[in-house]
Amino acid sequence: MHVLIVESEPALAEVWASHLRRQGAEVITAHSEDAAIQVLQNDDVDVIVLDLILVGGSAFAVADFASYRQPEARVVFVTNTSFFTDGSIFRHIPNACAFLPSATPPADLAAVVGHYGVATPPLTHAEGG
Repeated sequence: MHVLIVESEPALAEVWASHLRRQGAEVITAHSEDAAIQVLQNDDVDVIVLDLILVGGSAFAVADFASYRQPEARVVFVTNTSFFTDGSIFRHIPNACAFLPSATPPADLAAVVGHYGVATPPLTHAEGG
């Protein structure tokens, strides 16, 4: 599983990354919108852990670019704000799969990422797809 963590605070990104690496994930961290876009242009990712509030950038721009460049990548949003706590983020960002508080224990975040990072094969015609 290839994971991109987009978090303005490097220490927090590293805490999350270390938990994911213990699960066997390959993790790249980016601390800005520009750095995240560059990763998405050069590396394939399965899951993006994306802070909704990026200092000096836009999480929506990163998620939008990911949906264009890597449409299969799932986005796990994290935030320390009350924006979108009504679940409307899922209407605005088609590749969003989870929305968690930044204070979520790192092991729990890693479990959520692991869940969404498991690729499920598409249904065959015989299975109803």
